[in-house]
Amino acid sequence: MKGIFLLLGSNLGDRMQNLQRAKDILAAHEINISDFSAVYESAPWGDENQGWFLNMVLKIDTIHDPESLLQSCLDTEIQMGRTRLKKWGERIIDVDILYYHDFIVESPHLRIPHPGIAMRRFTLMPLVELAPHEIHPVLKLPQKQLLEICPDILECHKTDLHLHI
Repeated sequence: MKGIFLLLGSNLGDRMQNLQRAKDILAAHEINISDFSAVYESAPWGDENQGWFLNMVLKIDTIHDPESLLQSCLDTEIQMGRTRLKKWGERIIDVDILYYHDFIVESPHLRIPHPGIAMRRFTLMPLVELAPHEIHPVLKLPQKQLLEICPDILECHKTDLHLHI
């Protein structure tokens, strides 16, 4: 995998404004967006009794190592008012590290590549848009093939919404 990829997601309040604000806060943490996907709307994953999500993937450049990048992602969530009440619950913003080049990180609080990539259509669809032929460093399959075999049947579609970069 070439590049560092983040997934943004929101299903509370003005979802599009939440994605925009997260992008702006990340930029203040020395995270530069080099490319980004379209915005996708998806049915909630995990806990289906909540609003639909807007999701998108950012390809970034940064001076941060994986651990400090995670802290910047968590700081962004906190600054936007995210509270973690339950797993897979509603959220104003979620910022996940999907890939950090070909790094494989296994620690108690950080796993790279993100362990849910191959199981989530809302992650793979924007990833395929940006990096269809890049290989998952653990599964050894390209993103496009991971999407083709993804078991997730929840609805996910590209929107006409656009982030201002």
